[in-house]
Amino acid sequence: MNSKNKTLRIAIQKSGRLSEQTLELLQSIGLKFNGYKNRLMVQARNFDVELLLIRDDDIPEYVQDGVCELGFVGANVTLERKADVKVLRNLDYGICRLSLAVPKDSGITKAEDLSGKRIATSYPNLTKQYFEEKGLSVDTVYINGAVEVTPTLGVADVISDLVSTGGTLKANGLEELVSILHSECQLIQTNRSVSPEKQELIDKFLTRMEGSQQADRSRYIMMNAPTQAVDKICEIIPSLNSPTVLPLADDNMVAIHSVIPIEEFWEVMEQLKEAGATGIVILPIENMIV
Repeated sequence: MNSKNKTLRIAIQKSGRLSEQTLELLQSIGLKFNGYKNRLMVQARNFDVELLLIRDDDIPEYVQDGVCELGFVGANVTLERKADVKVLRNLDYGICRLSLAVPKDSGITKAEDLSGKRIATSYPNLTKQYFEEKGLSVDTVYINGAVEVTPTLGVADVISDLVSTGGTLKANGLEELVSILHSECQLIQTNRSVSPEKQELIDKFLTRMEGSQQADRSRYIMMNAPTQAVDKICEIIPSLNSPTVLPLADDNMVAIHSVIPIEEFWEVMEQLKEAGATGIVILPIENMIV
């Protein structure tokens, strides 16, 4: 049993929309693997971690039961399975939504119009919960895949399915009515007790994860500015820490370096230029520890 050794076991999707991005994330925080394709279990070469590559539907249960200490899985799966796990963090990929969709010519304009209708879905628990909270009675039809064709086949009146871009809905003559749930990939942890050795590995793993996520959200910014403009520019820059100010050959000019949240850079760029900043350079950050 995994609990008898020190190896940290992590469940990830064997194949599908989350698999590739999760493996890229693990590699970005320094984990190295050999030949993980077509294998169920893969040991990291440089970290005491073992990956278990399984169906995403099975991940919450494996983590809940302590077979794996951690798991990468969509929030929609964990909530549908009603798994007793701890959500450690959202990962900002695999973003989608569970939505109700109806045929374009159905005349249905709101959720209340669906009372008594047949709803095909791969997520019966979440769908039932939504309608129960609204006090509406519907008939859910469980479908494992190809949910979008069920109205055409007469299996159901409407569907409840995952939507990313909406292209599949349009291709099948459907339109989104209402979103039930926002979902993205999450890192989950078992609520079962773990050994001190494994908890130490989990803490190290989370530190690396935080560094990677912080780097994705941040950029390194450099600029030149007149000496008299330094105070104003430092007020404008939404930096994580105080900017670094370096002298230049011209005594009247300095270089200012800082790390800023990427989403805020474009909001302050014009302000920086107006304050006298020139030669503004913004660079990606591979990883960072704060």
